[in-house]
Amino acid sequence: MNEPAMTTTFQSETGKLLSVVIKPAANAMYSEEQIRNEWQSLNFLDAPDRDRALAEYHAFEKILLDHHIRVRHLAPDESLTMDSMYCRDASILTDQGAILCRMGKSSRCGEPEAAGALFYEMDIPILGKIKSPGTVEGGDVAWLNNRTLAVGHTYRTNLDGIRQLKDMLDPLGVKVIVADLPHFRGPTDVFHLMSILSPVADDLAVVYAPLMPIAFRLTLLELGYQLIEVPEVEFNRIGCNVLALAPRVCLMVEGHPQTQARLQAAGCTVLTYAGEEISIKGGGGPTCLTRPLKRSMV
Repeated sequence: MNEPAMTTTFQSETGKLLSVVIKPAANAMYSEEQIRNEWQSLNFLDAPDRDRALAEYHAFEKILLDHHIRVRHLAPDESLTMDSMYCRDASILTDQGAILCRMGKSSRCGEPEAAGALFYEMDIPILGKIKSPGTVEGGDVAWLNNRTLAVGHTYRTNLDGIRQLKDMLDPLGVKVIVADLPHFRGPTDVFHLMSILSPVADDLAVVYAPLMPIAFRLTLLELGYQLIEVPEVEFNRIGCNVLALAPRVCLMVEGHPQTQARLQAAGCTVLTYAGEEISIKGGGGPTCLTRPLKRSMV
């Protein structure tokens, strides 16, 4: 009897992850001098220890490889900053090609072009580019299902960028749901939609409810999501940032015992990595460190 064909898509946050783009710490933190020069202006909590960062990242990447995920690396580029390690932000993937973002953080303006060059090498077409005065960052964007994309209206993603995104996705039959996020810690803070939302299965999401718009939270419930609530103490340590390696197979920074226990109670397998240098100090968890490509949908 023939096995059913596997269906793959770029339009998912939760299917089994098959391929991903990453930028290893060694390629983003290329010298101690760079770290000293950049960490304060980029609003890192502290200067990363490069040797520890490289070790943490090696362990992080090994988890991906151990799950048989095909990994492609973004190359070192001294015109870019340490923030380029958080490579999700530079692009959005659809089944018709990549959308190159225009960064809301001006120091990151070169990252979409670098992502586009790699996509060209990989024969991934460019569907479009967000143009000035629009801004969109990939951390503000999450697929809720194969035909529904959530986008946060934040200091990093503005209304003109959202309009351009809608114009690109409407012909593809994709509905865009906008979540208007609060001021919170202000324009210099890294506060994306995925700071408060991480889908980990087609019916399960990790959320931080106190900063979530009521209408958006109700939309998630209407779509059939069960919500795993992150406590404040763990939200402040990026506990809401969880990467699905497959449905209910979750990767998160270690040190979030309550969230981890709640995920496990919901039937999830939870893997963790040490991320003090590569995640906590820069405010970028596992979803930020990865640009997922294909996932299987069976």
